Amino acid sequence: MTEPFRFLTAGESHGRTLGVTIEGVPAGLALTEDDLAVDLARRQRGYGRGARQQIEHDRAEIVAGVRHGYTLGSPILLLVANRDWENWTKVMQVEPLTDEEAAALVSAAAAGDKRSTPVTRVRPGHGDLAGALKYGHDDVRNVLERASARETAARVAAGGVARAFLKEFGIDVWSFTAEVGGVAVDPAKASRSREEADASPLRCPDPDAEAEMIARIDAAREKGDTVGGVFEVIAEFVPIGLGSYVQWDRRLDAALAAAVMSINIVKGVELGLGFEQTRMFGSQVHDVIEGRGEAGRWIHRSNNAGGLTAGVSNGEPIVVRGAVKPISTLARPLPSADLLTGQPVEKAHYERSDISVVPAAGIVGEAMVMLTLARFLLEKTGGDSMAEVRDSMERWRERLATPLRPAEPTAAAADGGTAGSGGDD
Repeated sequence: MTEPFRFLTAGESHGRTLGVTIEGVPAGLALTEDDLAVDLARRQRGYGRGARQQIEHDRAEIVAGVRHGYTLGSPILLLVANRDWENWTKVMQVEPLTDEEAAALVSAAAAGDKRSTPVTRVRPGHGDLAGALKYGHDDVRNVLERASARETAARVAAGGVARAFLKEFGIDVWSFTAEVGGVAVDPAKASRSREEADASPLRCPDPDAEAEMIARIDAAREKGDTVGGVFEVIAEFVPIGLGSYVQWDRRLDAALAAAVMSINIVKGVELGLGFEQTRMFGSQVHDVIEGRGEAGRWIHRSNNAGGLTAGVSNGEPIVVRGAVKPISTLARPLPSADLLTGQPVEKAHYERSDISVVPAAGIVGEAMVMLTLARFLLEKTGGDSMAEVRDSMERWRERLATPLRPAEPTAAAADGGTAGSGGDD
């Protein structure tokens, strides 16, 4: 049985193209290339991005799995072309080099052409050293081309398919920049609407904080340095019941944490209050359940849990934050060592890079959250076609809105017996 919304990406940063295959998408989902273009464009924006974004104009081509604007139920294949490939055709070509071509690359490297020069000065904080040793490469180019965040363009394209699917059921996923360089959003000053924040330089709802964030990025640029930050992803109108507490690998919170942590530059994930709740009393943390509201919807007084309890969605917005480390490639490189000699070098390798990517990382975070939610929703509803999924989802929502009937009293209860504690151990 195919796992719903399972996806695999392929491609190198300066290769001909990026590709992604998505399996387990139901038949009958309306999907066009324009649906995928919006998030790909959002991923390329943001103050602090580098020159690569001026070269690429990402658009996903739907190559397979869709006919006449609707998915077929078969695997979907998307391609995102790398326009910068034109500058790397010989360095990154797939075919074996002829003797003449190999000699030309050696000559170009000797003349100072950086693209043609093998990379051996490994970068602190990057996958260079570990990746080269793992796979036995003597040129770090073989590692950095795949470990590059360029791969996330393919993820965002796949996320666009998940967004189209979730939209069918009223589920909306968005994000914003919560912190850059130690400057955090002040909720009391978050005066921008969601649309205004998304259109701002750092996709930030707090204009005052954004101005300080931009100043931090400018200061880092002047020093040849980089800065990290935090993005926050919110998924609204997720129904109660996605995920399960019965096994570790069926918990929705665990899957979301793994999905966001898989983003190249993310080094920490929080759900709801996250680590902040460790500094508070339980009476301050746990969300009081007020009961049923309109249309039978269960209402919590707060959402400190971030929409997830015991690995299951509880009907409140799902809130996931990703901690973005500073980019590893520095304009003023740190000292390092050479892969081949093992000897210290004054400067690690430098390759064109961004200063800060927090706004873009938030778009990738949206994609990973959407792909995860789509998988769990389809596991819950089943169905090979959108018609089947819609029918199942409608029945599930009806059940959620219908009050439960009291259970028949047991003999123990009738005799005044006491139920078990149901403790937290």
